Order: sequence, then C-alpha cells, then structure tokens
Amino acid sequence: MKNALKSRLLSSREPSFGTWISSSSLVAVDALKGLGFEWFMIDTEHAPVNPETLAAMVAVLGEGGPTPLVRVGNVDQYLIKQALDAGSQGVLVPLVSTEAQAKASVAFAKYPPDGVRGGAAAAASRYGVELASYLRSANAETLVGVQIETKEALDNLEAIASLKGVDLLFVGPTDLTLSLGLLDDRKNPKVREAMRRVVEACERHGKIPGTLVIDAEEKRVAVELGFRFISLASDVRFLIAGAKSYRNF
Repeated sequence: MKNALKSRLLSSREPSFGTWISSSSLVAVDALKGLGFEWFMIDTEHAPVNPETLAAMVAVLGEGGPTPLVRVGNVDQYLIKQALDAGSQGVLVPLVSTEAQAKASVAFAKYPPDGVRGGAAAAASRYGVELASYLRSANAETLVGVQIETKEALDNLEAIASLKGVDLLFVGPTDLTLSLGLLDDRKNPKVREAMRRVVEACERHGKIPGTLVIDAEEKRVAVELGFRFISLASDVRFLIAGAKSYRNF
C-alpha cells in the first residue's frame, strides 16, 4: 500500500482540496472523480451508506481517482475496520474530544503492535493476494484523522495534537459552532479563533490541519488561517447549487 496523499500532505504546505460525498450515490462519485479533486471523504456518519455501498464507492475510484477516505460514524473498532478493509486509505473519526478517544481511534486503525486492527483477506489487500505487503505497509500509510468539534476537544487540544499516530486534526465547523453555543453562526469570530487554535496546535506538533468550507469566503479564510486539508462543500451542495442555477436561467 502506498498513500501518495498522506506523503504529499506531510511534505508540502500547499493546501489539498477534496470534497465530501454525502449522497450515498455511486453515480455522484463516478461523475465527480475526474474533476481534479485530490480526495473524496465518503461520509458514513450522517449519510445512509452500508458496507456494500462503501466498498463499491472505493472500487469506482480505483487507483487513478481521488484518494478514497471515509468519515466513520463513531470511535468504533468495527466501523474503522470496515472502512479500511474496503480499501479506504484513511479514516476520519468524528467527535473526538479526549486523548483517550484519540488513542482508541489510532489503535483501531493500526495493526499490532501499534494497534488492535484485525487482519483479513479483504479488498484492501486484493482479497489476500497482496496481504503480506499490505500488513507491512498499512500502519505507516493509513491516514488517521480526528475531528475537533466540541468545547471539550478544544480543552484537550494539546493532548490530542501531540498523540503519536494522529495525522490530521479536522475542524468540524458546524458541530463546533453548535458546541460553542452559536447555533449556525459559523462565521462568528469565536469560531474563527477556535479554528486558529487548531491550526497552531497542528503546527506545534507536526499535524495536518483540516476543515470544510461551503463558500468562497470560507475557503479564503481557511487558506489564510493555514488549513492544508480542505473539503470544498459536498456532492449534495453541488447538486442543489447546480439545480438553482439552471432554474434561474
């Protein structure tokens, strides 16, 4: 297993742009894969994606498409194992608010001796044909991200950011805004200051700062703050925006 995206993120300060796959649609993945995104984050937390659909989405991307990553639904060994066995090259774990949750996320994504992931002849290893090489490379090549999206996570930011095995700290702007008591005011200065804190913690500990943006102004701010892993909205937002533009011809 070779993860070119992880290597590039750790060696370059240029931002990497991908998008969220929230529609559970194989057609959306296939239609968008040739448009220049570096990675797709397949959402299984808020989207109704079952294991079969997830595996099919990863297969549609193949080796030449955007790097497949999966946002799992929880700090859960089964969910992380399913995502990685399907061939995802990384996982993003939501609502990680403590050092213990971050440690568990890493452990579930790594084979022994670094973690507790179980071995299987699944899609990730070409159904066992490449199992030997996969077992020897997966720990180093798998991208492990945790979402910083609560006040508690901000309180534990240094401990989470300093943890070995965590590669990416991803600000979930919607949930962070809610946790700060600001409902949907995601452009509030308090949210921007919290995002700045995450970027600064990443700089101190050699991690990758990530977030999601929904318009051009948010993209500009994210780049200016120093985020290097940036989701440009989602497939569903593209669909709605496109439909509105056609309706208003």
